[in-house]
Amino acid sequence: MERSLSMELVRVTEAAALASARWMGRGKKDEADDAATTAMRTVFDTVPMRGTVVIGEGEMDEAPMLYIGEQLGMGHGPELDVAVDPLEGTNIVAKGTWNALSVLAVADKGNLLHAPDMYMEKIAVGPAAVGKVDLNASVADNLKAVADALNRDISDLVAVVLDRERHSRIIHEVREAGARIKLLSDGDVAAAINTAFEDTGVDILFGTGGAPEGVIAAVALKCLGGELQGRLVPQNEDEVERCLKMGMAKPDQILRMDDLVKGDDCIFAATGVTDGELLRGVRFKGSSASTQSVVMRAKSGTVRFIQADHRLERKPNMVMES
Repeated sequence: MERSLSMELVRVTEAAALASARWMGRGKKDEADDAATTAMRTVFDTVPMRGTVVIGEGEMDEAPMLYIGEQLGMGHGPELDVAVDPLEGTNIVAKGTWNALSVLAVADKGNLLHAPDMYMEKIAVGPAAVGKVDLNASVADNLKAVADALNRDISDLVAVVLDRERHSRIIHEVREAGARIKLLSDGDVAAAINTAFEDTGVDILFGTGGAPEGVIAAVALKCLGGELQGRLVPQNEDEVERCLKMGMAKPDQILRMDDLVKGDDCIFAATGVTDGELLRGVRFKGSSASTQSVVMRAKSGTVRFIQADHRLERKPNMVMES
């Protein structure tokens, strides 16, 4: 995988972020998502790669673009699996709240788990706690393991959990153990990534969210030296059958990092749409805009933060028309 591909992929997430940010706070999540998807798909056509969407906006008959199996890129260059979430946090953008991102991940062909669109139970931590947590362990035991790894008290830790009724037991157990907690309205990709950056103030992620988002977050954490463990949570017989077709004799098996993303080379890119702990959201001023992005590569361990200023009149395909 060429080193220059990292910068090409940042252009893709920048385009999606610029397009969707125009919808911030306007209460129209579908329009924001459509804008991000269209912009992302347009810029992918300029990237020198032969990509196949393995995690995208849905099956071919469900999505007009960025559907699973769609071919991306200029038709030459490395063969890659591509996972995209043009707007991770559609409700966040509609409400104008925290931590919406445009994200994508790529790996060599055949190396990303083709995660079905169902729930996944997850636990995620940063580099210091790798190998210390276990999805089968109790919340209290995992918090103690992270506290020991960081040489801190449990009361110093911050756990992040999606604010859902299904997480009431986890929330109770985090509080009973003495840790602090940050409840999210949406957006567990950003939350998982934040566990690997000390400045974000987040130490561990618990809970159940989307399986595709789990794979994307796992790519980011592989680049950062962190860890995500997942377990698919099928809700009905159709979803159980999908797991079996994936070759999972036991749908409730724990998926570890090498199950989610194989190999030693993958790239993750994200651009902030709204403000978050890690990235600032898009700023517009007349005919210009600024973005903040992060791009990382597992093979080299390189993490780049990119501040970009854009002349919008020269990029008509990146922004919603008024």
